[in-house]
Amino acid sequence: MPEAMGFFTDTTVCIGCKACEVACKSWNQIPVVGLESLTMSGLSYDNTRQLDGTHWRHVKFVEQFDAERNGRWLMMSDVCKHCVEAPCLEVCPTDAIVRTEFDTVLIRQDICNGCRLCIAACPFGVIDINPIAGTAQKCTLCYDRLQNGLVPACAQACPTQSIQFGPIEELKVKARRRVGDLHAAGEGRAHLYGADADMLGGLNSFYLLVDEPEVYGLPRNPRSPARNLAKSGLLSAVGAAIAAVLALVGLRDRRIGEVAAEERASPP
Repeated sequence: MPEAMGFFTDTTVCIGCKACEVACKSWNQIPVVGLESLTMSGLSYDNTRQLDGTHWRHVKFVEQFDAERNGRWLMMSDVCKHCVEAPCLEVCPTDAIVRTEFDTVLIRQDICNGCRLCIAACPFGVIDINPIAGTAQKCTLCYDRLQNGLVPACAQACPTQSIQFGPIEELKVKARRRVGDLHAAGEGRAHLYGADADMLGGLNSFYLLVDEPEVYGLPRNPRSPARNLAKSGLLSAVGAAIAAVLALVGLRDRRIGEVAAEERASPP
């Protein structure tokens, strides 16, 4: 059985070159929709804007300035997190979403019916419908390349090793060492996001950040919809009980009204 594989993204060495975006689109033959390559978003150098059905990699640009206009850019190449406890997999009604032998999450295109439940379930906003195929799509972690012993296209193309690929446990050791080095160098804000089991069982694509997750557009505490089932079930049961009581009260009042009407209609 192969080891669990994934990505460790060190945002501190990302230079925003977008080589990962280009490599992803090229290898996976993802179509360019409309005039996306020609229009400007106005969001720094970010024109792809978000992850969706035709953007499986997205480089985020965050510009920060203080009162004296001293600033820095935070850059991060974002991708599907391939969660160990994947919300999208939990809600898929057709079993189109599966876990591969590499512990990655794959949407089988020949089975997906485009119902969009996985889109609503993903707390990271990763999945979307590919308008050409009509199915839900996202990063496959280059499953075809993994099957042939190759590195995913994005990691292969990254010139600074911001995107590192390998066995998850080895990547975690490397990532923790990197955080320690940054702390020693004075960057006390450096921390790992998604590297432990507290976050959806662990993310098989985790990150080194130097600011709060929200700054990078990441949820602080992503949740699986399944965790809300017990609470939702209780609320539904209470709601049903209240509805039943109101229905009985309504029937009683209606019967009382009918009896009163019959008494008024009867001759004295």
